[in-house]
Amino acid sequence: MALTSRPLAAVSLKAYLGQSETLRWVDAVLPAVRAAAGAVEVVVLPVATALDAVGGRLAGVAALGAQQVSAHPAGAFTGEVPASVLGELGVVYAEIAHAERRSVLGETDGVFAAQVARCREQGIVPLVCVGEDDRVPADAAAAACAEQLDAVLGTSGVGDVLVAYEPRWAIGAAQPADAEHVLGVTAALRRRADRWGTDVRLLYGGTAGPGTWTELRGSVDGIFLGRRAHDPDAFARVLDEMERNQP
Repeated sequence: MALTSRPLAAVSLKAYLGQSETLRWVDAVLPAVRAAAGAVEVVVLPVATALDAVGGRLAGVAALGAQQVSAHPAGAFTGEVPASVLGELGVVYAEIAHAERRSVLGETDGVFAAQVARCREQGIVPLVCVGEDDRVPADAAAAACAEQLDAVLGTSGVGDVLVAYEPRWAIGAAQPADAEHVLGVTAALRRRADRWGTDVRLLYGGTAGPGTWTELRGSVDGIFLGRRAHDPDAFARVLDEMERNQP
């Protein structure tokens, strides 16, 4: 799997920002997104209620992502947001298997695999999060991530997928995982990536922010940002950094 020439910057707003706050954030970052559009693929994952409005604002300059997708098809599943509805809203990517979904909400690999299947049916690219629980050597971390991907994606190698490597011990930490560790893990995953999809792009997440891309450029296809990009100025700095430091 070759590194892409156009890096990807995805940012999840999680549930930190309300509806109006989300739209203000999008309006604040739009100039930077437009400036980087030719060099960096940008994906924004807002709170579900803002998907339609955010998609309208981002049309033509960035892709829309969903933070969650139902494991069920459309039907009698009260409160669920099925992949078919996300597709109608223009969602291109859907996040699956974030550490919070496992540890806080108790979701399992079976749920995640069903979510991937629903995304495939609608042509939505799954953004699958993987990562080890504790600090371990890179080879052990890669083995844990590969096991998670086998369980969620299977080994048929069908379809496009984003894989966000987010060591769970680095999520919400003061600093991201060190570059040497990330390089070791992503290199091991890249060697076997064909088993998970026809086009697998590897991102790094876990306290990613300004400076992360410069450290990891050449080992990953992009970065997956969280709270450190909720400041519009910080997100703009990340995009400028990625534009100036191409793979």
